[in-house]
Amino acid sequence: MDDGYWNDLDTIAAGKERDRRRGQTFRLPRGDDQTLTPRAERILLAVNAAIHLRRPLLVTGLPGSGKTSLAYAIAHELGLGPVLVWAITPRSRLLEDGLYRYDALARLQQADLERSARSQDPNAEIKPPPIDPYLRLGPVGTAFLPSRWPRVLLIDEIDKGDLQLPNELLNLFEEGQYEISELTRAQQLEDDQPSHTIRTADARQANPHEPGSRERPLEAKLPSGFVACREFPIVVMTSNREREFPPAFHRRCIRLGMPPPDEQALTPIVEAHFADEPAGRQPQGGALQEVIRQFLSADSDGSGEASGSAALSDRAVDQLLNSLFLLTRESHDGPTPSQQDELRKILHRRLSDPSDDPEASG
Repeated sequence: MDDGYWNDLDTIAAGKERDRRRGQTFRLPRGDDQTLTPRAERILLAVNAAIHLRRPLLVTGLPGSGKTSLAYAIAHELGLGPVLVWAITPRSRLLEDGLYRYDALARLQQADLERSARSQDPNAEIKPPPIDPYLRLGPVGTAFLPSRWPRVLLIDEIDKGDLQLPNELLNLFEEGQYEISELTRAQQLEDDQPSHTIRTADARQANPHEPGSRERPLEAKLPSGFVACREFPIVVMTSNREREFPPAFHRRCIRLGMPPPDEQALTPIVEAHFADEPAGRQPQGGALQEVIRQFLSADSDGSGEASGSAALSDRAVDQLLNSLFLLTRESHDGPTPSQQDELRKILHRRLSDPSDDPEASG
């Protein structure tokens, strides 16, 4: 990827306001003197070790502990363009979804159309359509393109994937390269084509203010069907510990457990999220500390009575931000005090609470 490609990446990253905000609002826990806490130092060391050792980070932790935000923070701090995201589902496959996608059916249909159009000319030379328009790299395939700087690749919730996915990723991480077999075969048949131009997972977003504006994928030139990285991507894999991984997979990764946010860590997160709000809507000072303490100590029915909890254990940061957004709004038709209490019960429910009614016991 040349300078022009990276200039396009900078433009794309600048336009992704939500991703930029996630990177900016990520905060490592600090003490009263603003020095990093031992937990924060451990996170920083793990990230730097993964970069220097060219190993993926396997990040675990509770919802809201900052697992996915860590990837956006790395990209933001180091200026590495937009984060490449592969959200894992039970049907995700490395070859078909992560590395690249080949639309063989569309190419076959185009070949049939051209064959029909030329059938009236017996001297016409019939050649298959070029393969380039029917290939597009996925987020993993794009991350391993040769580049002078590494890309940040987020493989989100890897524990939801197929049982073979960790083993497939192991081979890719060990070799640092992959093959586009369809492209290799095409080059064997078309010796006169020195390189191919393939669409990547990076794309300029459509402009909502321009009628007919569409997403425009960036393109990369591949001299062969073998793609090998020059700088190993910074891979962040998140896991909710829904299943265990084999020891061989753990051996290849740098494992990092994100600590649950406590009062000291939640304060700068809230302040960063509300930094652009008018002064009257920015929760701060003693009032903010009291809200955070109530949120951390709320019992299962959301009443706000203390249970001695010092950090998030069964709730997410998003729940706190949602309640602050609703309860700090300056509006003539805002919620009444009794409605505010009910909103807290709704928004502060424990993540593991299976009941349909927040008032239900047990």
